[in-house]
Amino acid sequence: MIELPNTLEDAIAQSREAVKTALSDGQTRIQVELVFPEIALQAQSITQQFITEFPEIAEGLKIFFPDTGAAALARRDWGKVPFKISDLGSSRSPIANKIEPEDQIFLLIDASSIEVAQVEQLSNIADSRPLILLNPRLEDAATIGIGYAARQLRDRFLTTLQSCYYIRPLESAALFRCYPQPWQVWLETAGEYKIIAETSQKPTGEEIDRIISGAIAQTNPSSPQPPVIPKKKGFFAELQTFIRALTH
Repeated sequence: MIELPNTLEDAIAQSREAVKTALSDGQTRIQVELVFPEIALQAQSITQQFITEFPEIAEGLKIFFPDTGAAALARRDWGKVPFKISDLGSSRSPIANKIEPEDQIFLLIDASSIEVAQVEQLSNIADSRPLILLNPRLEDAATIGIGYAARQLRDRFLTTLQSCYYIRPLESAALFRCYPQPWQVWLETAGEYKIIAETSQKPTGEEIDRIISGAIAQTNPSSPQPPVIPKKKGFFAELQTFIRALTH
């Protein structure tokens, strides 16, 4: 069984293995999500770590950043690399013009709901070629909305994405998925993290709260008060400290 990562490097290494497994299983629309507040500031660094020990995808790989500035910065900092670097384009330079027949696999970095139209178009043009989304933020309700058009977008495109690796620290808990394992809720008890639930689908916030509250209630069955989820960071303190250090 895969354990929770201790460091960001551990999480990235786990995500690579999960992606390899998903690709070997024929998955072609894959998401990797490291859900930390500071992570978007290190998109280039995270990407470099993700692909450094991933030679299987280097040949024929094209990396897309959300904008020309981020793509240019990566080209400058990375120097000569065995893959191509581009951006999602604009009205003057559409994404369709940036995809070439020799491109075999696409890696999309830190795309937000603002770029969801280009992302969907990229997915359609890619056809059967794999598309990996690293730390996407496509489901921002404030931008996409909650009406009929938003539901169509989810049904048509967002639901086709396979969540291959996902980790989000909670307060003394964590939501975790490492393909092909199911979704897992972990809870810190007496300084150790243990699985308290597994689900086939990603649980909602309310479902997570019920799972954690139920686990705490079972741990303290005689308590007359409603269970209270502890507020300390616990296991993820080192990981959060490491990520914050990257931003300085």
